[in-house]
Amino acid sequence: MKKLILTAAIFFSCLSVKIASAQISLSINIGSQPDWGPTGYDHADYYYMPDIDSYYDVNAHQYVYLNNNVWVHTTALPPRYSNYNVYNGYKVVVNERTPWVHNDVYRTKYSSYRGQRNQTIIRDSKDVKYRNHWNGNDNRGQGRRVVVHKTKTVHKDNGNRDKHDDHRDNPGQGHRN
Repeated sequence: MKKLILTAAIFFSCLSVKIASAQISLSINIGSQPDWGPTGYDHADYYYMPDIDSYYDVNAHQYVYLNNNVWVHTTALPPRYSNYNVYNGYKVVVNERTPWVHNDVYRTKYSSYRGQRNQTIIRDSKDVKYRNHWNGNDNRGQGRRVVVHKTKTVHKDNGNRDKHDDHRDNPGQGHRN
């Protein structure tokens, strides 16, 4: 009788371990999302960018765009998108294995988001879960487009002469605090 109870206990323990492991299986990739990614997602496989009808593979850190009827995966956007700023463009999180296979569906569904600039991005978030995320500065040429704005500031020194200093605003260099 003891052997039967012991066998049953071991059997039910094995079942509970399998159930527990299925419940623990959770995929979070906050750390691999770029600082220009949208907030509010613990996991994102791809971003669809309606403005340029292209995708960004979050895990591979690559852009996916159509070139001569072939979907190309690269670390940088092509020159034709040189005016596109990933920090301002709207991104739609897509958790599908190969979303470009159904690109006509995404293009139609999210065409109304073209030109929208009201999306909060990770860089601008005050949420603590984004504090130590991947910011794309890993020297592998991740295709991050950094825009440098020059402004002139005029200061008066003690001799009442004008002094000009160049200041550079470089978005994407860490968090705002």
